[in-house]
Amino acid sequence: MPSFDIVSKVDPQTLENAVNTAQKELQTRYDLRDTKGGMELNKKDNTILLSSENSMRVKALEDILLGRIVKQGIDGTALDFSAEEQASGQLIKKLIKVRAGVDKEAGRKITKAIKDAKVKVEVQMQDDQMRVSAKKIDDLQAAIAVLRRTDIGQPLQFVNMKS
Repeated sequence: MPSFDIVSKVDPQTLENAVNTAQKELQTRYDLRDTKGGMELNKKDNTILLSSENSMRVKALEDILLGRIVKQGIDGTALDFSAEEQASGQLIKKLIKVRAGVDKEAGRKITKAIKDAKVKVEVQMQDDQMRVSAKKIDDLQAAIAVLRRTDIGQPLQFVNMKS
């Protein structure tokens, strides 16, 4: 039975390169030259910590980071900017999570989008990925087309196509 998997991954090396180039840009920008803090990538937790003296500079750090991530070819929706800024001594810190894996909320959106399109496929949630199977490959391709048009809120990759 033909099937494929839906995953949401960010290449860790590409992410590290984007953060490193953003750090270099931070050092060369005149308006941010004497800024305390900066940005740090935590590979283990898959997070990026931004810190600066005020919220305006933290916003500038966000813009630099997002620009570099997009230039490296990573989808901007892979970053979760929803966390609130927290004061820590003289610095304001913001923790940005890098989305990896398809969570339950995104899984529901994917399943709803496919069912609303009335594509004859079966969708199963498996840990942090989803398996879509059908009797015909054409139905799988129709499901991929539906998901590419739908905004799930995070980048999706379609892998492991089996016929």
